[in-house]
Amino acid sequence: MTLRNIIPLTALILAAGSGCQHPAAAAQPDSVAQTPAPFATPPVLPGTPDIATLAARVRPAVVNITTVHEVHQARGEFGFPGFGDLTPFFHQQGPQGRSPRGGNDGDGDAVTKQQALGSGFLIDKEGHVVTNAHVIDGADLVKVRLADDRDYRAKVVGKDVRLDVAVLKLENPPSDLPTTSLGSSEALRVGEYVVAIGNPFGLGNTVTMGIVSAKGRTIGAGPYDDFIQTDASINPGNSGGPLFNLRGQVVGINTAINPQGKGIGFAIPIDAVRDVVPQLLATGHVSRGRIGVVIQGMDDDLARAVGLDHSHGALVEDVEPGSPGDKAGIKSGDVIVAVDGQDVPHTEDLPRLVARHAPGTQVKLAVFHERQKRDVDVTLSALKDDGEHADSSPQESSDGAADRATALGIAVAEDDGHVVVSRVASDGPSDGKLRPGDVIEEVAGQRVVSASDLTAKVRVATSASGHAPILLRVKRGDQMQYVAIDARNGSGGSGKN
Repeated sequence: MTLRNIIPLTALILAAGSGCQHPAAAAQPDSVAQTPAPFATPPVLPGTPDIATLAARVRPAVVNITTVHEVHQARGEFGFPGFGDLTPFFHQQGPQGRSPRGGNDGDGDAVTKQQALGSGFLIDKEGHVVTNAHVIDGADLVKVRLADDRDYRAKVVGKDVRLDVAVLKLENPPSDLPTTSLGSSEALRVGEYVVAIGNPFGLGNTVTMGIVSAKGRTIGAGPYDDFIQTDASINPGNSGGPLFNLRGQVVGINTAINPQGKGIGFAIPIDAVRDVVPQLLATGHVSRGRIGVVIQGMDDDLARAVGLDHSHGALVEDVEPGSPGDKAGIKSGDVIVAVDGQDVPHTEDLPRLVARHAPGTQVKLAVFHERQKRDVDVTLSALKDDGEHADSSPQESSDGAADRATALGIAVAEDDGHVVVSRVASDGPSDGKLRPGDVIEEVAGQRVVSASDLTAKVRVATSASGHAPILLRVKRGDQMQYVAIDARNGSGGSGKN
């Protein structure tokens, strides 16, 4: 599942004529954790859960969020005098079918005010509200409506774009604010009943019920993908709203849906939110530690190639010069299998485990290096926003010397000192592993400098590895990665370029 298949709930409601807005606020975790749970664990089979009583208890702390965005558009920008005056007709309508209000700024440009709708939930008596960061992104005005229809303006206290969480605070909050209780997403079980409450399509406080369909879902939303999947009905406008367990505790923040599927929604686990809310309240942003390595996923062939008995951990593709990982002696080809004693079962778990530590913190990494496990102490630096990277691919050489690498089932060409894959046999061991344009940098840790050198090193590695796959280091586009190829599979045939 890729990010283009997943739609943040705010974006969908904007396309439908309304938007998603939720101010977010965080309560102090200790005080929240002490709030008594309103319900005991329900019986598994004997009876139907009492959702009506649950909803009556928790709905007062769920809020609707409206954001206002000002859009400035120059008059006549379409090439006809005065055409800019008609721009309100080309923008979405506001709630209840009202057109956005327009006006003029000081420069004579048309100003259109657009509204977006979302959800959120109160976490303390001080009026802090938690919601999605994408709900309040770019908002000029944020308004919060309580379940009893009282309206308040709110300010953004802080937001974490990476996790898509924001905290808002009501201006002049009343003294009788209801609050939610935060539960544990780690304790959630697949198949457990959950209840979603929010503001779908601007309809107001709406309750839906379903189950936890899966946990730990990766949907391509960023480095901290770890979503709860649920079939509780959520729609545009639910963004930022709470997902409750049957104890009436918030276990997730409803965030995204798959537009191609019905009954497939995603929520941010509340445990991850607990980690960032105190920082958002204190500083308005989140500081995370980093190692400074590029990692790739593991599979069974890669695991056997590096000497592991099963696929786990994160394989280091590359190490940033001068980074904490570089200073600690981490090398390309190492596999990080634990952080401070906590296992790294999957590659995507490593960024989350490291990000829980603040910059300057020293962590102990368990690293599998040259078939030996060792502990490495790393002092983390601060994680900064990622820059843009061009998606470029190496060019195949049409006049380079082609060579047969029969053990791998590929044909290669030499291009300015590099060995480039020109063809992959469909029935060979490299099928699905290598692709034309890949640059083979290393075989079994040995640098490759020519096509004949590749053939020789593959032959040596095949003899030395016995039944283990051969480990290649490959450059694909602007990224380095490792590929494990079992030379015993396939016919190994290759063509001449």
